[in-house]
Amino acid sequence: MFGDVHGDFKHVLPVVQKEKPAAVIFLGDLDLDRPLEQEIAQVMKLTEVYFIHGNHDTDDQDKHNFLFNSSLADRNLHGRVVEIDGIRVAGLGGVFRGEVWLPQYNIEATSHYDNYDAFVEAKTQALRWQEIRRNKALGNNSSGIGNDELVGKRLTHKSTIFQDDWMNLYGQEADILVTHEAPDCHPYGFAGITELARGMKVSKTFHGHHHDRLDYSAHFEKLGFEAHGVGRCGVSDEHGKLVLAGKMDALRAGRKAKYS
Repeated sequence: MFGDVHGDFKHVLPVVQKEKPAAVIFLGDLDLDRPLEQEIAQVMKLTEVYFIHGNHDTDDQDKHNFLFNSSLADRNLHGRVVEIDGIRVAGLGGVFRGEVWLPQYNIEATSHYDNYDAFVEAKTQALRWQEIRRNKALGNNSSGIGNDELVGKRLTHKSTIFQDDWMNLYGQEADILVTHEAPDCHPYGFAGITELARGMKVSKTFHGHHHDRLDYSAHFEKLGFEAHGVGRCGVSDEHGKLVLAGKMDALRAGRKAKYS
């Protein structure tokens, strides 16, 4: 499991050469400056590569395209369960956003848009009526919408977790759940991730996003699964054992795991 790399892949090949894993999984925020298959061409000769996306993977159109439109696009684990080296791995990429759905403390939190298409349709209709009213006030009959008026949010919310994404996974079973967001044992984690892990009956979860590797072990029994964070440019194996410390692990060590 490779934590957020944010464009820094220098450690990836040496780790793969030393550890010889059957597969590697990136936990989001790859933050690419070129297509993924070019960035990890040497790694792909040695092992299978999978990923989930993070919030920064939709910061701009290029970063989105370098990941989502790469030749490895079918290795995105988001919203599905894939058997990797005999282990059933489920993935949930992206982050929760209040404009859409924010199950931080309560999974019954209101979902404003169930899926991405519903969000785009609602925003498109709202903009259309705004444009009609604006043109009417100016004495124009045009009802057109500028081509770029929704590009920003359309792109941003490609990395938003919608309730349909969550529900699609909840009815399935897996051994491991990989997410960008953290379960609620993290001080900035979400009940929605914890409940998903329980519903899928996983034994372990791994997350990135927070650039830390907190000790959740005191909460494993109450959680019902083992939770593991992987720091920025950090690496853990499929059992949660540290392979390479993250760049900010020591700095973030003062954060305390919680469970409410």
